[in-house]
Amino acid sequence: MLRTQTAAAARRPGRLILTGLAILVASFVVFGTVLVQQITERTVRDNLSGTPAVTDLVIGSPGVPPPTVMDVRQIRAVPGVAEAVARVATGVSVGEGYLNLQSDPGTGPLSTVRVIEGSYPDQPGEIAITPRTAERLGLSVGTTTSGTGGELTTPAPLTVTGVVDTGADAGYDAYAPDSAVIAWARLTAVERVDVRVAPGTSTSGVRQRVTAAVAGQPIRSGAEVREAEANAAAEEVGRLFILVGMFVSIAVVAAALVVTSTFRIVFAQRMRQLALLRAVGASRGTLVGALIAEGALTGLVAGVVGVASALTLGYALPAILRATGHEVSSPGLPLAAAVTVVIGAVVITVLAVLAPALSAARVSPLEALRAASVTAGRRGIGVLRLVFGLLLAVGAILAAVATISQLPKPDQSDYDPSMPLFLLVGSGALAFFALVALGPLLVRPVLAVVGWPLRQLGPLGRMSVGGIGGAPRRAAAVSVVVALGVTLISGVVIGGASLQILADREMALSAPTDFEVTSNGGTLPPAVVTRAEAARGALARVVPYRRVGDATLLRGADKLGDVESGYPTSDLDLAALPTTGDLDVAQGTLADRGPGRIVLNSWVARDAGLRAGDTVTLAVATGTVDVRVAAVLPGDGPLHAGILTDPADLDRLGVPAAYTGLLADAAGAGEDGRTAGVRALRQAIGGSDGVGLAVLADERDRNDALVRTLVWIAVGLVGLTVLIAVVGVGSTTALSVVERVRESGLLRAIGLSRTGLRTMLTVESGLYGVIGATIGLVLGIPYAWLAVQTLGIQAPLTAPLLPLAGLFVVLVGLTALAGVLPARRASRVSPVEALGADN
Repeated sequence: MLRTQTAAAARRPGRLILTGLAILVASFVVFGTVLVQQITERTVRDNLSGTPAVTDLVIGSPGVPPPTVMDVRQIRAVPGVAEAVARVATGVSVGEGYLNLQSDPGTGPLSTVRVIEGSYPDQPGEIAITPRTAERLGLSVGTTTSGTGGELTTPAPLTVTGVVDTGADAGYDAYAPDSAVIAWARLTAVERVDVRVAPGTSTSGVRQRVTAAVAGQPIRSGAEVREAEANAAAEEVGRLFILVGMFVSIAVVAAALVVTSTFRIVFAQRMRQLALLRAVGASRGTLVGALIAEGALTGLVAGVVGVASALTLGYALPAILRATGHEVSSPGLPLAAAVTVVIGAVVITVLAVLAPALSAARVSPLEALRAASVTAGRRGIGVLRLVFGLLLAVGAILAAVATISQLPKPDQSDYDPSMPLFLLVGSGALAFFALVALGPLLVRPVLAVVGWPLRQLGPLGRMSVGGIGGAPRRAAAVSVVVALGVTLISGVVIGGASLQILADREMALSAPTDFEVTSNGGTLPPAVVTRAEAARGALARVVPYRRVGDATLLRGADKLGDVESGYPTSDLDLAALPTTGDLDVAQGTLADRGPGRIVLNSWVARDAGLRAGDTVTLAVATGTVDVRVAAVLPGDGPLHAGILTDPADLDRLGVPAAYTGLLADAAGAGEDGRTAGVRALRQAIGGSDGVGLAVLADERDRNDALVRTLVWIAVGLVGLTVLIAVVGVGSTTALSVVERVRESGLLRAIGLSRTGLRTMLTVESGLYGVIGATIGLVLGIPYAWLAVQTLGIQAPLTAPLLPLAGLFVVLVGLTALAGVLPARRASRVSPVEALGADN
């Protein structure tokens, strides 16, 4: 029996390849993930350490008292120390903004920067800056400014002597030798000291002498520090790949479902052969064993080919990237992982073939007397499977209801998402397996809806729909995998859109415009506001505002709330800001704000016990005014204001007319427009003391980039399941073409053209995508809403119709494309040969 089955598989290698194609792709993806993780970790370890490679010793460690300036001098005096660099960074407030002043030698083996213009500083009060910092602050070589930082409390001059290139340029970086930074900022301690031992000197001997010189300071070797930095970065990579592994596991499950479907088709095509074997004495157990052995052989071949392909690409790709100038390390040779993947491919294939083998082994010996080698596939499901599927569906619904019951309540501060997330994942898993069990029953109702337009197009449309409906078990097996991929992708798209709206809302609060000019607790000189409003060529809008920090809320003579110093209150004009539309309200409406009507953030509303529509007295030291609560925000207020009031109300309260800050937007787009806006505001500030400029747009860009990156990573990972689904559609269509050779010949004999046959089979493949995408969207949207709510981040459910419609069209197109080659093959068969074939 075993020889018979393996010989049959060897005679038809194409069928073997089609059957194991999904497992081959899954093996490639799994082992490729292992190699990518190794490549990423090795690249991080080799290239991303912040400690220079020539560093032999590092004195100082986080969590302990840092080395003092005296320690630095003693370390440099130790015999055998060729170079000792004190690493320290201090924030510097300059009149035009902020600088992060860091110590670096500028030259030599321990330097991390490279001078590209001018010269490197060598005296206190001299700095070198990065190119972006020069653009943002309008500084150039030879420019002198002043600032305070470290222990320095009175402004001291800073002269730019050079521009340096670094690995990262945040737009506020400055560098100088450690002696210059320490002297200018009047520092008494540093973060750590990097030591380079003189050539020919024993590192252990130098370490002993340094230990004696700075007793009590931890000393590590440079290799230890670099390893710790690399391990910290690699740990982050490991956490990312845990998430990757979850998505890869889903793809493997999808591959198993596809293989189960393809084996059912293959065994159905060989029913006459299997019945003949039963007729000549083969028992059911023997037949099951032979079919399982065939599945194991398929899994072994697919696993080996998938691993070998991934290994080839895993070594070739880093070499190609290095040739183009990218620092990418090669992976190792994880033989244990390779063997595990191959064994896993065999095990998964055996598990996938088990149900089709048991079903095929029940064939009656009398089937050998049939004229055709293919027996009709069952259209329904058994009672046991029906009951099991219904129980799974009920379990999924109950778990979803339990999840909803544990969602956070409004204003709940101690919400823990662990249990709701666990229930949600359990509900999703139960729903998926219920779909697997009940899929054949769902195909026909879904097909009746989505196939209606095709049936109206004529005979070809009706035959395409009938071809799918005639084999609901096969259609369900493939469509369920497509549905799984669509569910995951639609969930990611919907969740990403909801998170983007949440991020936009948060940015509308903390960074409502590109720039903010503040007075550090005082008031802005009137000339600053005037000059900013006049810079219309560089600034699109300028919105000045007043802010008081001691406003209280009264009802009669009673003070509301527990806060002692009062609530921060602002008269910021929301209508003038472009981001106001991104704001949401928990109660009332922002449009109702005006004279005598205030807006509260959620914390102030809870603390004072107020709701939208309540009347209250707003009080400051200079007066009181009666107001009504127009709206309550769901979180913080813009620029962290607790109360938003109308400018007329602050006037009635006797608040001075001088502004405390202003917001502005760049008139131009991109980095150039932003730089022009920074320069215009810097000119407006001039030499005003205590006036600072913050570029809020940088924070907004970082948040947007983070959200987009997370969404695209998730879509890419979920795309693995879609890839498996498309492979399944292609292999299923190809195998069904073999199964329906006589049917295709009959259609050709009665007048159907080759183009018509190709169109019919291609449309059938596309219908797998239509059915799967429809089911996937029906499941994906509610589960995406639950997932967003379960996280407790108060993000609104957003269903981006255009991306979801695009997803639907792309999936249908991919599944239809997967059937093009099998359809072309079927159309090339002669009608006479097809009618005489016995498959």
